Amino acid sequence: MNIKSNIKMEYKDQEYAEIVYKSLEVDNEGFVQSELDEDVINFKIESDKLGSFLATADDLIASEILAEEIIKKTSQNDSLK
Repeated sequence: MNIKSNIKMEYKDQEYAEIVYKSLEVDNEGFVQSELDEDVINFKIESDKLGSFLATADDLIASEILAEEIIKKTSQNDSLK
């Protein structure tokens, strides 16, 4: 069985999307194909095993959430200066 998925994440602007893209690219190498298109990141996941597919999708989403939280906290700290 071959399982495929495309996940599209849209951000408020191109700079925000690029920061997330670069943050996730290192961890995704070999597992998730990603493509940056202005303020959108398109992720492609493919696996022969459902368990591997779900683990990869879960890791991607968890990593993306963490990247957003770091960006938000960093932005808040910058505005306090």
